[in-house]
Amino acid sequence: MTPLNDTPVWLITGCSSGLGRALAERVLARGHRLIATARQPETLADLVDANPSRCRAFALYVTDAPQIVSVVAQAAGVFGRLDVVVNNSGYGLIGAVEEYAETQITRNFETNFFGSLRVIRAALPILRAQKSGHFVNISAAAVIANYAGFSIYGAAKWALEGLSESLAAEIRPLGLKVTIVQPGPFRTHFISRSLERATGQIPDYEQSSGKFRRFLETMAGRQPGDPNKAADAIIDAVGSENPPLRLVLGKYAIDKARRKLGSAARELEAGNALGLATDFTTAGDTVAEPRTPSQPSGST
Repeated sequence: MTPLNDTPVWLITGCSSGLGRALAERVLARGHRLIATARQPETLADLVDANPSRCRAFALYVTDAPQIVSVVAQAAGVFGRLDVVVNNSGYGLIGAVEEYAETQITRNFETNFFGSLRVIRAALPILRAQKSGHFVNISAAAVIANYAGFSIYGAAKWALEGLSESLAAEIRPLGLKVTIVQPGPFRTHFISRSLERATGQIPDYEQSSGKFRRFLETMAGRQPGDPNKAADAIIDAVGSENPPLRLVLGKYAIDKARRKLGSAARELEAGNALGLATDFTTAGDTVAEPRTPSQPSGST
């Protein structure tokens, strides 16, 4: 049996339900230690009561920058370190671009992108000092290829992935790692509890974003993905010798990624002649992209 002081310490945001809850439960089932956070920490009381020596719960609003700094510092002090920081807090926003209220757009980016960014920035000094640590950022299948009606939600998650790619290159030489998780539809309460609708409704969009909204509503409770198996896959990936930069979860998302890669290759070839013609015609030095140590050759 691994001594308690040698087991990994996880910090997970958004543990009250969904994938965050499943991940919290599976982390504890593996014998690891956990700092669980939620807007209402009382929803995590059963986790703490069942694992008093290995689990602590904190209230955390990822839109509250000072609170994030305080909670991350306190979390690092509970067990003396942080090994895995999971940015899971987030929610969906469905509607056409024209239908959203400005406040809805801002709030969605504040939670899905800036909240994760704040947690990362608060945890980085701790992980750098340890010279070890792993960020796991929960993205979405909407980033593989977005849908009508998920423009803002997908854009926020796209921003998180762009941040994560650069972050991975910045911290790899320091011994730190990043994994982006792209889950397909998993059987959680995301659609029923964590999906906000646009405040406006314009009939012209009923056959595009409206059609997708209606499809999602029929999928609630019928999603093919098992959140417990997704949680196990994340834990296994983090514990592997060479964790992937991207972890695509579920047959739906994997099939979608394969179609997207094929489509992107075809689009690249179709525009090849136009693109190559934009360089200066005079001979010049070849621009070589700088590579960090052990940087993977692909992004997936």
